Amino acid sequence: MTSLPEPRSIHVSAAVIVDADGRLLLVRKAGTTAFMQPGGKPEPGESAGETLSRELAEELGIRVDPDDLRGLGRFTAGAANEPGFLVVADVFDVDIGSQRPVVGAEIAELRWVTRADADDVEVAPLAREYFLPD
Repeated sequence: MTSLPEPRSIHVSAAVIVDADGRLLLVRKAGTTAFMQPGGKPEPGESAGETLSRELAEELGIRVDPDDLRGLGRFTAGAANEPGFLVVADVFDVDIGSQRPVVGAEIAELRWVTRADADDVEVAPLAREYFLPD
């Protein structure tokens, strides 16, 4: 009996940003169809919080100090845009205060989503399984 190969993993930092109406901020990167939490892959030498702080500035114009991020833990789910890969995400609760996210970097679209909205939108497994508000 042959065993299946272990799935390869992609390490990222991801944000849980919820607005006053309880909706989760999701983004869709250019050339993809799934909406996912903002964030991305680390640069060499970056901590998970530093990665997320940089990615939020690049992708959404949001400025958040890495020390102000509240860690929620490490979560694993299937990768939305890379079949056969798992996403291993260091996830942080992010309070953006009165800042308004704007599309930047490789982001094509952003949406504020509830679990009910997710029936009409392709949501990445990580967000769908763990973070969509009820």
